[in-house]
Amino acid sequence: MAALLSTAGLPFLWDAVAWQSRKKHYLCPPRPLTDNTNMKKILFAIALMMASATAINAQDAERMTESCTSIMVGRLASADGSVITSHTCDARYRTWMTMTPARDYERDTVVAVYRNRFHTMSPGDVTGMEQTGTIPQVRHTYRFLDTAYPCLNEKQLAMGETTISGRDTLQNKAGIFMIEELARIALERCSTAREAIRLMGELVKKYGYGDSGECLTIADKQEVWIFEVFGEGPKKVGGVWAAVRIPDDELSVSANISRIGALDLSDPDHYMASDNVFDVAKKLKLWDGKEPFCFWKAYSGTNYKKEVKNYSTRELYIMQQLAPSLNLTDTIENLPVSIKPDKKVSVEDVSRLLGSYYEGTPLDLSARHMIPNPKRKDKQGNLVENEPDSIVSPVANPWITNEQLAMFYAMGDSAMKWTRTVSVPWCSYSTVIQLRSWLPDEIGGVCWMAFDNPGQSPRFPIFCGNTDLPATMKVCGHGAEDDNTVLWQFRKANRLASLRWGVYRKTLEPARDHFLQKGLRELPMIERNWQDLNATDKDAAARLLNDYTQDMLGSAAYRWQMMAHDFWLQSWKGF
Repeated sequence: MAALLSTAGLPFLWDAVAWQSRKKHYLCPPRPLTDNTNMKKILFAIALMMASATAINAQDAERMTESCTSIMVGRLASADGSVITSHTCDARYRTWMTMTPARDYERDTVVAVYRNRFHTMSPGDVTGMEQTGTIPQVRHTYRFLDTAYPCLNEKQLAMGETTISGRDTLQNKAGIFMIEELARIALERCSTAREAIRLMGELVKKYGYGDSGECLTIADKQEVWIFEVFGEGPKKVGGVWAAVRIPDDELSVSANISRIGALDLSDPDHYMASDNVFDVAKKLKLWDGKEPFCFWKAYSGTNYKKEVKNYSTRELYIMQQLAPSLNLTDTIENLPVSIKPDKKVSVEDVSRLLGSYYEGTPLDLSARHMIPNPKRKDKQGNLVENEPDSIVSPVANPWITNEQLAMFYAMGDSAMKWTRTVSVPWCSYSTVIQLRSWLPDEIGGVCWMAFDNPGQSPRFPIFCGNTDLPATMKVCGHGAEDDNTVLWQFRKANRLASLRWGVYRKTLEPARDHFLQKGLRELPMIERNWQDLNATDKDAAARLLNDYTQDMLGSAAYRWQMMAHDFWLQSWKGF
């Protein structure tokens, strides 16, 4: 409420009060606030803003609840036979990344487990980190891509993540493992999804899970699983979890809501769970033992809108886009964990959906702000045929802020209601990871990485065989505005484009799509060159991948810096 009534929000009041002390800075003073009519208008505007505050604050709470999105695709459902998982890291988590090398350890070595590592500013930063415990180290660990939520190792084992929260009574912070640390340990030690699930289950049972409800979408060269885990409540250090394999010819979506329903543990090829999965539900009175067991109903109960459903807008929209023939609607309680797509799904399809904002549907905010069409009449005042009476305002954008919503509410436009889009401007980074069994691991696994809003930013490849990353990726961009961090190399143009999305998208979107298309088009060449080099010089082969990542990122960053420059020049009259 304070933000809505700040001096920045009501400059006409502030100017009148401050005029005497600041008049030398003005060409002319503001109009005195003595007109009763004007004062009534001002008070009415304030009242409208106050009335809308509850709705806006509720929407802000919903924004914070809804974080990440992950799309999974089985190998027979993908366009090229890849297994795909993905992740939009939609929060203020670290954007620094490294390729942590494989290592060998002496016997009796231990490894520390931490909390809050995903809020650090660089690989060596320990600010705010808390060591929660130690576990025995293995003799050898694999190289992996160390992101805020670690996502890919050298064996083509990959993970996406979404926070599903669940019942707050389940969390027990005495457990030493947060979800990102479970993912890290699994990527260091495992080569398949099943192996990773079993290991994480063992670690949770022995050392305790201390996080809120979480989902990992775990993929390898052959299959992809959805893994969900919760604590056991305040009286028991441990955890409860379940995992479901997505059929090879199907796809799945997880977006901050528990998705797993029935568990057929007599079919271990498709279902896995902790040995306490039914007992904990009974003990905590989350299941009566009589009704058919439903994992999401027991451990989550509702979605984040408090509806008794295992989905919300994002899951339904993405499945509708990929399988329109199913005629899925929001009237159902239980959205299938996985579905068959109407046609094979490509990396580009997944990237497009992670960047979507429901364009072409009633949920698209960028289509709601209509203005008179200046081209409706010619210079002589005659109606122009085929020109509509009104058009979408060029300043309308799908990622509207709370402040803009408050303004629309104050103006009496209640139609501008915020809806969580799949892509959001507060995204730190996003991944689309494809895993290909017919190629060597080093080039078979590719993480298509983007920073900032995935609806605006380009993607570039990081391979399982990368041994290093560009320097701009090794410092987090959240600490300060810094063009030497990869986040800010993309964020400036993206934010400027949002101010006149109807105009600037015509420049930005083709550039965004160009880099993913270029990378996919050049993959066969990179794969051939790598195989030729790797036969005689493995270090040179690794440098090839490192250099290609550097070149692709550098080219994309330069394009975005030039766009930001152009957008500034085009904004000389103001926004």
